[in-house]
This record gives sequence, C-alpha cells and structure tokens, in this order.
Amino acid sequence: MAGHSKWANIQHRKGRQDAVRAKLFSKLSKEITVAAKMGDPDPDKNPRLRLAIKEARAQSMPKDNIERAIKKAAGGEGDDYEEIRYEGYGPSGVAVIVEAMTDNRNRTASTVRSTFTKNGGNLGETGSVGFMFERKGEVFYPPGAADADTVMMAAIEAGAEDVDSGEDGHFIWCADTELNDVSGALESELGESESTKLIWKPTTTTELDLDAMRKLLRLIEALEDDDDVQRVTANFEASEEIIAQLEAE
Repeated sequence: MAGHSKWANIQHRKGRQDAVRAKLFSKLSKEITVAAKMGDPDPDKNPRLRLAIKEARAQSMPKDNIERAIKKAAGGEGDDYEEIRYEGYGPSGVAVIVEAMTDNRNRTASTVRSTFTKNGGNLGETGSVGFMFERKGEVFYPPGAADADTVMMAAIEAGAEDVDSGEDGHFIWCADTELNDVSGALESELGESESTKLIWKPTTTTELDLDAMRKLLRLIEALEDDDDVQRVTANFEASEEIIAQLEAE
C-alpha cells in the first residue's frame, strides 16, 4: 500500500483530520455543490453527487451541511468553480498530483507553485507526472467489516480489479467508470463502506527514508491547507518502521 492510502492512514492516526474538520467540511461542501450544479441535484440521478454525499457522510459531515450545499446548487447560488489538476515533483523526486477547485485560476496556480518551491519541490507541466498514475475507483472497508477472503470474494463478484487487505483495512479498486456499480454491489454483500471515491493510483512508487518522508509530508500538509486544493496524491512508498516513527512524532 503506497501513496495516498498511507498518507490518509497517517492523518487518521495522528488526529489531523479532527484538527482540520472545518476546512474538510468546506471542501466536501464545495464538491457537493459542484457535482449538483454539473448534473442533477437528485443524487439518484447523479452518480458524482451520490459519491460526494457518500464521502461527506463517511467524514461525519452533518446532514444539514450536505442538504444546504445541494440547495445552494439547485438555486443557482454560490461561486462557479473551475476544476484544475496540477502536477509536479516533491522532495526526492516524488510525483505529486494536486486536484483543485477554484474561482480564480491565477491565484490558485500562484499559491500551488509557491508551496511546491518553499517545500523542496517544483511544479511541472500538465502530464509531467500523470503517466505514473491511473484513475481508479477506490472503496475502503475497515478491518472489522469482514475477513480478507470474504472481501476478496465480494470484490470479484462486484467486478473489482484489485484488493489489498491488511491490518489497516480493505482497499478495493476498480475502473473509474465502474465505481458506482462496484460500490453498490459491495454494499449489498458487505454493508456500507467507510469511503468510496475516485483516486489517482500510482503505477510506480518512490521509496523514501524518514527524513525524505518528513519533507514530503510538510509539502502535502501545506498544499492541503490551501482552501482551493481538494486532494493531494503522491507516489511515495515507506517502510512500516518509518510510518510508525511518523505516527509517534
């Protein structure tokens, strides 16, 4: 398990998600509003909106916040956001993809470029690192949801492409266009997932030592602190010993 999944686990264990909950809710609300504006405000008719709501619920976002974001979109309120993807390199040459939603392209590009530079990285052109990732659907179940064999069988039946079960839980991947169908089939067998979303899955990774990991995590945290940035994905790999040290710091 590499990159985004490990970073999510480090965040969760260190309690960082709780520390930035208001910012997290703001980003989830933005995704819901954009999804509702781009399609139908009825989640049953809008797969992207359905996934956005599911992820918001997984992060314990209040129901009122979710409904408010949908109503805002249905009423034509709120800013018009543009979706932009930035690509670059972090410390030790780690490939980084930054997904943003912005109402000011120049502001966001300037901030992202500056953040890369200040944290030992550099922003590249579109496509400069994208070839090292695949767009995939990801469904996550916690360890107690079921045993590895049960999850594997359910994933095969649902049409998933790959499964990684370990002490952190069960990560199930599928084609990005199949996420809605696969997640629905999994829920019928395993119950509601903890997370269902589209991700950039690394096809190649860069192994990092402790010092390089510290530098990379500083870059990721700085990028995620930007209100315009929705997600950050990096293709790093680190040993369990290094991850444990980071969690203890």
